[in-house]
Amino acid sequence: MENEMYQNEAENDTTKNKYLTFIIEDEIFGIDISHVIEIIPVPAITWMPENPEAIKGIINLRGSIIPVIDVRIRFNKEERPYDEFTCIIIIEYDDNQIGIIVDTVNEVLYIPRRFISSPPNAKLKYQNQFIKAIGKMNDEVQLLLDIDKFLYC
Repeated sequence: MENEMYQNEAENDTTKNKYLTFIIEDEIFGIDISHVIEIIPVPAITWMPENPEAIKGIINLRGSIIPVIDVRIRFNKEERPYDEFTCIIIIEYDDNQIGIIVDTVNEVLYIPRRFISSPPNAKLKYQNQFIKAIGKMNDEVQLLLDIDKFLYC
């Protein structure tokens, strides 16, 4: 019965409260599905001089030049070689297409609003600039990205 209620709530808006989840090391992160254009394997990346370290370079995707950001480096995690599970999530934000490199894509997950809460950092006087909310579904925690801060801070 409860699952039907979630489904009915989700059908009202095809993107509302839906997140593409991906994994970095053992953590699950989510990005609002409304920003996602497509998921591709990692192609050849052209290095660009004087970019911040997390910006790995650019790719040519069907004639469009797209900058790519390695999420591991952006999160100050140890860099690792790309493998068959590594992929790029192409997102659109502020009329720009950007690729984000992740260890692996997990699933599209509908998280009802009541299972989303603010990060606890406000009480700890610690500002986690990249996480806007925390989803709690299927006995797991999903760290939901603030895409604006992820891209521009």
